[in-house]
Amino acid sequence: MKTGSVTIIGAGPAGLAAAAAAAPYATVTLLDENPGPGGQIWRAGAGTTTAAAELWEPARQAGAQWLGGCRVVAADAHALLLENATGAQRLPWEKLVLAPGARERFLPFPGWTLPGVLGAGGLQALVKNGLDIRGQRVMVAGSGPLLLAAAAFLRSQGAIIAGITEQATRRQLAGLAWASLVSPEKRKQASGLFRQLRGVPYLTHCWVEAAEVQESSHKNSGWLAAVRLRRGNRRWREPCDWLASGFGLAPNIELARLLGCALAPAAEGRPSSIAVDDFQLASQSNIWCAGEITGIGGLELSLLEGRIAGLAAAGQTALARRWLKARDRQRHFARALARAARLDAELRRLPGDETVICRCEDVPLGRLREYHSWREARLLGRCGMGACQGRICSDITGWLWNWQYDTTRPPVTPARISTLALMAANAEKASSSEFIL
Repeated sequence: MKTGSVTIIGAGPAGLAAAAAAAPYATVTLLDENPGPGGQIWRAGAGTTTAAAELWEPARQAGAQWLGGCRVVAADAHALLLENATGAQRLPWEKLVLAPGARERFLPFPGWTLPGVLGAGGLQALVKNGLDIRGQRVMVAGSGPLLLAAAAFLRSQGAIIAGITEQATRRQLAGLAWASLVSPEKRKQASGLFRQLRGVPYLTHCWVEAAEVQESSHKNSGWLAAVRLRRGNRRWREPCDWLASGFGLAPNIELARLLGCALAPAAEGRPSSIAVDDFQLASQSNIWCAGEITGIGGLELSLLEGRIAGLAAAGQTALARRWLKARDRQRHFARALARAARLDAELRRLPGDETVICRCEDVPLGRLREYHSWREARLLGRCGMGACQGRICSDITGWLWNWQYDTTRPPVTPARISTLALMAANAEKASSSEFIL
């Protein structure tokens, strides 16, 4: 017999694992912005990948309900305000599992806003959705194992990988390799990626200093033409059509912060994450968090955290306890990953005063030097006031000056005026679960 209801936000690995674990014991609703389960890692257009289906099918057969194409605009202790393509919906909740995943982390350098410069995952997503990249030169740069995965995928789609530049040193990466000895699956993944990338230059302690634009007479005037690379005292120019750049991931903590969930102790140079106990319970009662929102740790850790959170939210703590040791072993690897991806302080010197930091509002670095906090820069300099609501530039200013992002408020995503009107309406009148057109 099922008792209680569990609403799960995010249908990536952590959210799907939570749904599969909770569905036999509770009434489960799983929602996501994408049209089908899978999240960013198991993206499949409007369909569902095999990996996602293996988790979703048992949950569906156990009675879990799916709400696709919905994003959370606002939330309180009783209900979520959702928006889809046609309208808005107020959805009451009893217990929440937050598994919103993470976004790519960008660091600025001259030319990082040029057409042709994308996040490594962003370029992957474009290709998966139909971008033809065959025969085009791609430079992959930044930090972390996602660079290898992106490069291998792009090469499989016909791209010419000009090189992979990893800002971490060989010594840092050796520590990660040592930590991976406890995980045969991770060793298998890494060796498989390097096999796929045989012949591609892989340079450690190397990074992009600047991106150059095509000359005005060129047919692709204004597009990326080349990148300038630095490795130690050596500097050189590498022509390319695309730059896939990414410096790891930053957890999507905005909704959790809106609901009052406390942050984990800050680590210098790392994005903020949400604090949880052994059973993934956040500081607010009846809210569990799983996956990248609790810290970047990879697929296996997300699956384990999702399973524990789903079982705990469904009242099955005894079953959840069985997975704690496996989860803690994966957390050990996550800590090694964080050490290996520790960013070189030299990267702070790349952007000049004219380099744009807030892309939405065109705020350059030079203007931000006038301020002393994220709040001051936002109120006086409009940094973070654009469509992304500071998701990109707050990570950057946190890295540059250790500013703390402290301005989460509804709406947590851009929304239509009709949705905002519903948010402001009387709670009793807005309690209907029908879509308001």
